[in-house]
Amino acid sequence: MSADPIGTRPYPVAISEEEWRERLSPAEYQVLRQGGTERPGSGEYEEVRPAGTYACRACGVELFTAETQFDAHCGWPAFYAPSDSDAVELLEDTSLGMRRIEVRCANCGSHLGHVFEGEGFPTPTDQRYCINSISLLHSDDAADRG
Repeated sequence: MSADPIGTRPYPVAISEEEWRERLSPAEYQVLRQGGTERPGSGEYEEVRPAGTYACRACGVELFTAETQFDAHCGWPAFYAPSDSDAVELLEDTSLGMRRIEVRCANCGSHLGHVFEGEGFPTPTDQRYCINSISLLHSDDAADRG
């Protein structure tokens, strides 16, 4: 996780950690609000969907589209770009003894995953947004919930 702990910076959606705990399941809270990572291959969105959008599971803002999702064989959903560059926030993450770029929702500050560059995937950006499934909600699933 970045040097800025989740919940310490101002975001458009400002909810107390107590409220987040009430809104999210324990597993969702651990990833979205504590910067955890789900086990590879355990998430519901690893397989590429043909259409739709992916929103932040915490606040509902659109983050990615199915058109930018690709199969990176990494165990997590992979996208080559967010639906809007302003939808995500990129922060340096030096945890675990390495330098990575953390991806957070720019609307609520929730942890989404990490972005990697220069891995040689045949995508327009040569970037891989490696996102936890539990951080996302696909538009088809959101309609089922609503």
